[in-house]
Amino acid sequence: MSFAIQTNVSLAEYTTLKIGGRARFFVSAKSESEVIQALDFADTNDLKLFILGGGSNILIADEGFDGLVLQIALKGVSIVKEKGESVYVEAAAGENWDEFVAFCIGKNLQGVECLSGIPGLIGGSPVQNVGAYGQEVSETIVSVRCFDKSVSRIVELTNAECEFAYRASVFNSSEKNRYIVLAVIFALQLGGAPKIVYRDLQNYFVGQKPDLAETREAVLKIRAEKSMVLDAQDPNSKSAGSFFKNPIVSRENLAKIEKRARTIGFEAVPFFEIDENNVKIPAAWLIEKSGFDKGFEFGNVGISSRHTLAIINRGGATAQDVIGLKNFIQAKVQQRFAVELQPEPIFVGF
Repeated sequence: MSFAIQTNVSLAEYTTLKIGGRARFFVSAKSESEVIQALDFADTNDLKLFILGGGSNILIADEGFDGLVLQIALKGVSIVKEKGESVYVEAAAGENWDEFVAFCIGKNLQGVECLSGIPGLIGGSPVQNVGAYGQEVSETIVSVRCFDKSVSRIVELTNAECEFAYRASVFNSSEKNRYIVLAVIFALQLGGAPKIVYRDLQNYFVGQKPDLAETREAVLKIRAEKSMVLDAQDPNSKSAGSFFKNPIVSRENLAKIEKRARTIGFEAVPFFEIDENNVKIPAAWLIEKSGFDKGFEFGNVGISSRHTLAIINRGGATAQDVIGLKNFIQAKVQQRFAVELQPEPIFVGF
């Protein structure tokens, strides 16, 4: 085997929450052949498998992971095709997401500017259908190169085959654990205007027409003000990002939620239209109106002092501490609004 297989490796350092036990086996694969060799090792030894990316959207159990943790460390970004104003860019799964965004903006390519500052790697972007400030990666993804474990070969999935939805895809739903993302091809627009549809950005640029670089700078500033940019000096950034998804409900359900809200003194429930039948309610609003303020403390964990969607490690926290606060928040929101909040991070080893 051409690479090292490590044993008893602490996983906390590989996560933004800085929480988690140890991996029985650990491999950092820097090529597609190493990925395949690592999978063969797991199959031969009948080991459970977990694919690790940037560690920004996961909670690892205190007991760790009794199997093989495979870190995807493939590198490379290149322009593979130009067709009119469309530029096709391929990025390997192990590339840093925000560095990729900076690369695209440096080339004057529009399509990912609002996704600046999101922690993690390229490989995780299609899995979660990463989105922020009115933009999602599914808008620009052309295809995803994967290893398909069911047939033991590399395949290319089109955008349609990825079955993208809100924070979801084939990779984390109907075919969960089947594919390992190796690379992603994006179609970006040369010289395109930035997408300014999110309220925070519209307010930031009132009366202005920003370019891509100015949009990126604004997104980074707004995210930093909410401690949603990784910063070793900021205790609020020791989190897994937004811990809960914004719930999507039917308009019929919205009417019931609004009725409950009025009975407890809230005049209106904020929402964003999804389609003619469904709307999205901000999870942060539901959490705040259920009694959780920014900076709420719950032992060694708490809620960010800048952003109520983020659960943070206040120091010495365990995975069970995080689960305890998660359950508490969910129960209060359910009790007050009859809405079941769904967590966004991936739970590993539970």
